[in-house]
Amino acid sequence: MNEDYMNKTVCASCGSAEVDGIKLKECNACKSVRYCSDACQKNHKSQHKEACKERAAELHDEILFKQPESRHDGDCPICCLPMPLDKQKSFMMACCSKTICKGCFHANQKREAKASLNSSCSFCRQPVPKKDELGKQRMKRIEANDPVVLCEEGIELYNKGDHQSALEYYTRATGLGNVEAHYQLAYMNRDGHGVEKDWRKYLRHLVVAAIGGHPTARYNLGCIEWHNGNTERAAKHFIIAAKLGDDDSIKSLMDAYRGGFVSKEDLAAALRAHQAAVDATKSPQREAAEEYYQNKD
Repeated sequence: MNEDYMNKTVCASCGSAEVDGIKLKECNACKSVRYCSDACQKNHKSQHKEACKERAAELHDEILFKQPESRHDGDCPICCLPMPLDKQKSFMMACCSKTICKGCFHANQKREAKASLNSSCSFCRQPVPKKDELGKQRMKRIEANDPVVLCEEGIELYNKGDHQSALEYYTRATGLGNVEAHYQLAYMNRDGHGVEKDWRKYLRHLVVAAIGGHPTARYNLGCIEWHNGNTERAAKHFIIAAKLGDDDSIKSLMDAYRGGFVSKEDLAAALRAHQAAVDATKSPQREAAEEYYQNKD
């Protein structure tokens, strides 16, 4: 009988089968064996420890090195194209906290000008809040636990030097699944801003951000692995980030190729995927907006 099947159907310690009311529970770390009781799990610990540690590491790497379906910032909610790689080419609307690309923002401005309409949000079509209303509008979104606004508030407070308050907002945002907040928390823990320096927490938040599709977090993990001499793991990180459109990862892959650490085929595949990711963010509407704002400046 298949060993994996046996591990899933009988207690790894006493051999009791999952019958007659006996319920088996998985080892939380490796998910490969099951036990009928806490006592059996404790008795089997010394025998299972090494195999458990090895399998848990394999499971972690399966998750860590899985290519994300998209970047953490997702698509523009109007044109449904991936958000521009340059954050300066998108806006967060104050009324609904939706982030939209400059192309859609400019297209809405043109529509309003042509029809002599008052300024409204490109997404929700609500009137654009006046300057003295912006604070109240943001507070409404904060009270509604909007993770994007919580993170943005954290960034503003951090830049003002209020690290303790920034920490609180980032923590709230991570609890709601915001990937950017994990990235920001990583560097607060690395630098000891608002918290004691903690390398483990730095890595933990960086890993969560990378798994969530944050290309810079992924690239930084690659740099850490490279610095530690783990060139194969570093290359995997760089390839994943490159496929998300990260330019720095392409440069690192080229250096790795010249050093003999990355094959010609892997580099070529990463270059093609990187170009595809960049091209996916382009559109005539976005190009027109970029030209307009460049001429305006």
